[in-house]
Amino acid sequence: MRHKVAGSNFNRTANQRKALLRGLVSSLFEHQRIETTLAKAKAIKGIAEELVTFGKRGDLHSKRMVMSYIPNRTIVAKLFSDIAPRFANRNGGYLRIVQTRQRVNDRAPMAIIEFIDYQDIKEKGQGKSQEKEGKKE
Repeated sequence: MRHKVAGSNFNRTANQRKALLRGLVSSLFEHQRIETTLAKAKAIKGIAEELVTFGKRGDLHSKRMVMSYIPNRTIVAKLFSDIAPRFANRNGGYLRIVQTRQRVNDRAPMAIIEFIDYQDIKEKGQGKSQEKEGKKE
């Protein structure tokens, strides 16, 4: 019986599971949006929101705590300089999970996990690219 056993182990050992979640969170911070299985998206949502909260704090201890989980300095710098300031006035709920489809080979439910302001950022990026094209012409 699995009484009081929280979380899914994804049929992996503890080290493999930790590496999987760290990689997913790093990819999420790098690309702002990723597609993964629904279970993995739910597993990384809490971790990622906690790291964004550390980013909002912005002190040395917070940076060290985030670096202990994400060892890539460029992604950590992006978290502290770009991602966390966007949510300065928000108390939580930085991410959304949207169920999309079922994967072809094993019918696993897939989901997109993204920051809640992803559409705004995408539109701003498209606006900048259109302005550059307009200047070239």
